[in-house]
Amino acid sequence: MFKTKTWGVVIVSGLLIFLSWIIPSEIDAVGALSLADVFMLTAAVIAGWQIAISAVQALRIKMVSIDLLVIIAAVGAAFIQNYWESAAVTFLFALGKALEKATMNRTRKALSDLVDSAPEIAKVLREGEEETVELWEVEPGDTVIVRNGEQIPVDGTVISGHGGVDEATITGESVPAEKAQDSEVFAGTWLRSGLLRVTAEGIGADSTLAKIIHRVEDAQDDKARTQSFLERFSQYYTPAVIAFAVLIGLISSDIELALTLLVIACPGALVISIPVSIVAGIGRSAKDGVLIKGGDYLETSAQIDALVVDKTGTLTKGRPALTDVTVLNHSYTEEQVLRLAARAETASEHPLAEAIITGAKDRDLEVEPVESANPVTGKGITANIDKHTIVVGAAELLDTTPAPGAEDDVVQRFNEEGKTAMYVGMDGTAIGVVAVADTIRDDAPAAVRALHDNDIKIVMATGDAYPVAKSVAKELGVDEVRAQLLPEDKLDIVKQLQGEGYTVAMMGDGVNDTPALAQADIGVAMGAAGSPAAIETADIALMADALPRLPYALNLAQRTVRTMRINIAIALITVAILLAGVFLGGVTMSIGMLVHEASVLLVIAIAMLLLRPRKLE
Repeated sequence: MFKTKTWGVVIVSGLLIFLSWIIPSEIDAVGALSLADVFMLTAAVIAGWQIAISAVQALRIKMVSIDLLVIIAAVGAAFIQNYWESAAVTFLFALGKALEKATMNRTRKALSDLVDSAPEIAKVLREGEEETVELWEVEPGDTVIVRNGEQIPVDGTVISGHGGVDEATITGESVPAEKAQDSEVFAGTWLRSGLLRVTAEGIGADSTLAKIIHRVEDAQDDKARTQSFLERFSQYYTPAVIAFAVLIGLISSDIELALTLLVIACPGALVISIPVSIVAGIGRSAKDGVLIKGGDYLETSAQIDALVVDKTGTLTKGRPALTDVTVLNHSYTEEQVLRLAARAETASEHPLAEAIITGAKDRDLEVEPVESANPVTGKGITANIDKHTIVVGAAELLDTTPAPGAEDDVVQRFNEEGKTAMYVGMDGTAIGVVAVADTIRDDAPAAVRALHDNDIKIVMATGDAYPVAKSVAKELGVDEVRAQLLPEDKLDIVKQLQGEGYTVAMMGDGVNDTPALAQADIGVAMGAAGSPAAIETADIALMADALPRLPYALNLAQRTVRTMRINIAIALITVAILLAGVFLGGVTMSIGMLVHEASVLLVIAIAMLLLRPRKLE
C-alpha cells in the first residue's frame, strides 16, 4: 500500500496537486467542491495519512510530536476551505521525511558497508580435501584456505603462507599488512597477494568484525547530552506551540494565522540536528578504524585538554633496539665491535641480546653462532670466538675495570640518556660499548605535535626509571614526566588533573592502567583489533596500532560538536525568521513548511560533510 511506501506517497500526492492546477476550476465534483478541490483534498489525505498515524502513536505514549502539529494545521486548513495549504503542508512534510530518511541512510553508510563486508562462505580443508561451506558450518580449529583476491572469512592465526592483507574494514589502514606464520588475521579483510592457511578462531558473531558492527550500532544510537536535553525540551516546546497558536487564534480571530504558527514553529530541524551529526561523526570514525563508544563520549572527547599516556608500547615501540655502537680501541671498527657482541649474544636468552643481534643483521653483518658461551646472571655473557674470550655486559666481566676517563664518560652518557650500555671486551680489555633502548615509535613525534596543535597537555606516566622517561619526553616534547609509578599512582595523576579543571583522556595497556582508565573522562585503547575486550570496554578504541589516530579522533569529535552547534543555530534562526515573517506578513502555511523542510535538509547536509574522508597518518 502507498502509505507504507514513502516515495509512493510523495509521488501520488504530488501528481494529484499538479492535476488540480491544470484542471479548470469550473468543473464541479461534489456539491460546492470543484474537481480541483477534490484532487487537493485527496493529495492531503494520501500525504497526511501516515503522518496522522505517527501522531496518534506518539499520543498513545503521552508524547506530543511534530507530526501532530502538521496534522492539526492540515485539518484546520481544510476546515477553512484552504485546500491548497492543507495539501501543500502534508506533501512538503512527507517529501521532507522521505529525503530525510534517504540522507540519514547515507550517514549510516559506514555501518552498512561494515555489514555488507561480512563474509558468508569459507574454503575449509577437511580430510585433506578443500570444501566450500557456509560460514555457519565452520568450526573453531578448522583450517581455512584463502587465496589471492579472496575475503578472509574468520578471525584466526596464519599456519602457513605469506601475503598482503587489506585490513581497511577493521583498522582503516589503506596499505596492505604483511602476514606470515603466527600472524593474526580478521574476518572481512581481503587477501591482496599470496596464499594463507588460517586456523579458525573467531567465527561469525565471535569475530572482530561482528564486535565492531555491534559497537557501531550501539554507538550511533547512543544519545549525546545535548540530544537528550533537546528531546526533553521538545516535550515541553511542542505543547507550548499548540497553546501559543490557540491563544493567538483566540486573540486575533484569525484561524489561518494560528495554523500557520503551528507549521512554522515545528522544531524538526532542531530535533534532527544532533542525532544526524552523531551518526555521521561516529560512522566516519568507524570507517577510519576508530570506534567511539557513543554520542556522550563523543561530546566529552571534544572537550579533552589533557592526556595521560603510558610510555612503553604507546610512545615507544615496547621492545629494546640497538641505538649506539662506540669504539674504545681504535684497532677495531664499529662493525667489528658489533659483530663480536652479536655473536656472543647468540648464546643468550636475555631480551637485550635479541636487540643486539637484530641490530647487527640490520647492518648486513653476518652473525654466526658462538663456539661456547657462559651467561653470567645479572652481569652479561662471556663467549669463546675465534680463540678469543669475548664479553658483553658489565665492567665486572673485564679483567681490569676501565680507568676513569673517556670510557666511563660514554657509559655514563648513555645511562643518562635512558639507554642500557654494555661493554664489549676481548681477552679482558674493553674494545667498545654497545647501547640499547626502547626506541620511540616512528609515528609518535607527529602525534605529539598534532595533540599540541589541539592545545592538549601531555603527561607521560610510566613505571620506568626517571632517566629513561626523561630522555623519551625530551625527544618528543612531552609537557610533563611522571616516572617510577605504580598503577595507583597513575590513578592519582588523573584525579589531580581533573581537580585542576582538565578534561582528561587516559591511554594505557588496559591491564596495569585499568584504575586510571576507569577514572579518566575518556579511556583510550590502541591496537584494539586484536583485543575484543578493548573493543567492548574502551571509550575510544583505535583499531590500528597507530598513535596519530588519537589526535584524529579528538579532532573529529571537535568537528562533530561544532557541526551540532551550527545546526542548532540554523534551526533556531529559521524559526525566528519565519515567526517574524508571519507577524509582518508574507509567510503562509505552505511557505512556512517549505522553509521548515529546507532547514531540516540543510542541517542534514551539513552533518554529512563529516562523512568526507580525511588524510590519515
